[in-house]
Amino acid sequence: MTLDLTPDQLLSTTRAVRKRLDFDRPVPRELIEECVDLATQAPTGRNRQRWHFLVVTDARRRRVLADIFRRSLVLGEAAPLTARDRERMQVDPESTARVFDGLRYLADNIHRVPAFVIPAVEGRTDRASVEIQAGTWGSILPAVWSFMLAARARGLGTVWTTAQAPLERELAAALDVPYDEVMLAAFLPLAYTIGTDFRPAVRVPRAETLHWQRW
Repeated sequence: MTLDLTPDQLLSTTRAVRKRLDFDRPVPRELIEECVDLATQAPTGRNRQRWHFLVVTDARRRRVLADIFRRSLVLGEAAPLTARDRERMQVDPESTARVFDGLRYLADNIHRVPAFVIPAVEGRTDRASVEIQAGTWGSILPAVWSFMLAARARGLGTVWTTAQAPLERELAAALDVPYDEVMLAAFLPLAYTIGTDFRPAVRVPRAETLHWQRW
């Protein structure tokens, strides 16, 4: 059963859910499989279909991944921000504060999330040209966003995190992923949401982001 949402509502209310995740309600395997089936209908460069989705629900394995997640977050916090980044983060200061508060909450409770979804793609982009990077990421990002939309339509919530990146090799080893051949693209916690009444977010005005004919 899916939520009664129009396409525009689905697109504008699929939020990054960090706090409103139901830790006590298991996510049925068949729902995750439905989301993956829809995800793999996304466009893919040259029809290569290099995507993979690793799903972890086993409690012991989730504890191992939760430890990697937390340690990786600490390393990821060192990534620099530009002045423009900081300016845009202040478009809605309360929203930005909620993001960081939610991230801390998620880190504290990541081991309680009933399912982890780690999307992956065949091929690596380490030190690759922009052409190679665009083709590789363009073949996994649409699929993951489709997965997240499908999850939202089914009352599930998730959030794209890059917590896999600083310790990707360790995470790959924990999942028996051939690191030299497959790139882990993200780390998605997945759970039913507490309530389904999500709203559009405050964003940078269109006038600052839309360009016609030239920059």
